Parts: sequence; C-alpha cells; structure tokens
Amino acid sequence: MTQEATTTRNVLVIGGNRYFGKRLIARLLDAGDRVTVLNRGSAPPPPGAEHLVADRGDEAALETALAHRTFDVVFDQVCYTPRQAAVARRVFAHPTRRYVMTSTVEVYEYEDSPRPVPESAVEPADIDVDLQLPWEQAEFRGEHYGEGKRQAEAVLAGADFPYVCVRVAHVLGGADDFTGRVAHYADRIRNGEPVAVPASRNHPATYINVDEIADFLFWTGRQDFTGPVNAASHGALTTEDIVAAIGPLGPVVYQPVEVGEVSPFSFRRSYAMDNSRAERLGFTFSHTRDWLTDAVNQTLATSTSTTGAN
Repeated sequence: MTQEATTTRNVLVIGGNRYFGKRLIARLLDAGDRVTVLNRGSAPPPPGAEHLVADRGDEAALETALAHRTFDVVFDQVCYTPRQAAVARRVFAHPTRRYVMTSTVEVYEYEDSPRPVPESAVEPADIDVDLQLPWEQAEFRGEHYGEGKRQAEAVLAGADFPYVCVRVAHVLGGADDFTGRVAHYADRIRNGEPVAVPASRNHPATYINVDEIADFLFWTGRQDFTGPVNAASHGALTTEDIVAAIGPLGPVVYQPVEVGEVSPFSFRRSYAMDNSRAERLGFTFSHTRDWLTDAVNQTLATSTSTTGAN
C-alpha cells in the first residue's frame, strides 16, 4: 500500500548534499516533508532543511546528534561499508519506519550475463560479511566499492526496520556531475588521444538520468515494498553510444587493452540490470535515447577533467 503524497513525514537524509542527493532533498521539501540532513558539516543543506552534524560511522556521535528522534523515512546516501551499516542498524533499530539505502550496480560486478541481471542474482542473505577488513582506509574502500556495498546490504537486510536497497545504475547528466567520466572522453577526443576499451569485448551497461534517480528515490520512500530493487533507464549503452552523444570533437581512436585500466563506462563483463521489479511495483522508467544527448551536453557545459567515484 502506497502512502498518500499529501502526507507530511519526518525524513532524514544521511549525506546527499550533492548530485542526485540534493535533487532528492529538493523533492522532499517541495512535497512538504520535514527534512533533516545529517553529514559531517562539509556543506549546509538547502534552505528549509534542518542540519545535524555527525560522522555517520561514529555510533556515539550519531546517537547524540539524533537525540532519540524518530523518522518516517531514512535515506542513506553514503553507506559504503558493513561497519557503517552495522552502526545504522543499531542506531535506527526501533524509531525508523522505512530505511532506503542507496546501493549500486557494482554489486553485480562478478556477474557476466547475456541478459539483464535481476535482483535475485545477488541476495543479501547469501553475502558473507567481514567487519575485520580495513574498511576505514579510503584506498581499500575505493578498491572494494562493490564489495563494501554488497556487505552493507547484507548487514541492513537483517535490521529491525523495513529496508530497501536501491541498486543505482551509472548516473549521467547535470552540470554538477562531479565524476569527470564524461569529460574523460571529451578531453581525449579533443587531444587526439586513444580511448582505452577491453580487448575481448566492450560490453554495454545500464544507465539512469540524474533527475530520474532522484525521482525514483523519492517514489521509493513513499512505497512499502522491501528488499533490493534495480533502478535503471531502459536501453543499455555502449562506450560508442556515449562518445557519439558527445558530438564531433575530433576523430575517435579506440585502443583495445588486454590488461590494466580501461576508460570509464567500458566494461569487460556484461551485468546490465533488469528493471522489471521496479516497473511491476509501479514506477515507469524512461529510455536512454530520450535524454542521453541532453545529459552529456549538461555535463560538458561546466565539467573538468577531474575524475571521481559514483
């Protein structure tokens, strides 16, 4: 049963001060929700949202900042490790009515499927959790991004509150895209440098527009289903599709690479996501052809060549 759109809710957003997180906050405020944003104080929330400062991985600090508040929905935008998930599971054990964790397509990084991958390919209950790994080290977290998300899903799946993990496809669009991945291609084409792609086969992948994922998270917060759900636009994209959307900046040279780093959005495995569960539940996704060119143009209008994580 879906909550009425007019219901005013107490909502907590952990992180979320940039990219699609800030779009989610704007949607929540526009809907009349009472929104609290919790982060380490790196940036203030938009006007209309309350601000709490704490390190989400510090259990005592988190409990002090929350001061026994209760929330109808918690959107966890920055849960990267099972340790962080374990803290959240304890702190939000009783007062939380719905918990939405932003996960990632990278939980499927070990899949290699000719068909789009359903949520059942990675069941949180089947994932081994190792809290003793050096999750506090930024380099380790970056190198094990998908594994950290998998294990975080597994920890939260056993929580005492209704829980959803939204497995987000690769996000495109927006002048505020901080990742630098689209700019990587534009820079190399302008400079006449080759684009590195896998030597065997460069597989297509699933994507979602920055505004669409904000819409999906907002919608998910007002539903009552639980468990993993894939969030992806229809229409998988290849590296060539993204390069074509960038436009004629110069000749494009693809360099097949047997080992080592390939360009962003180039994949040695096929693990495009199946979005049918979300659509059966009532959300309608767009098709990538409807927004790809505009998304690329938005990003390149103000982008730099600085790379970053999803």
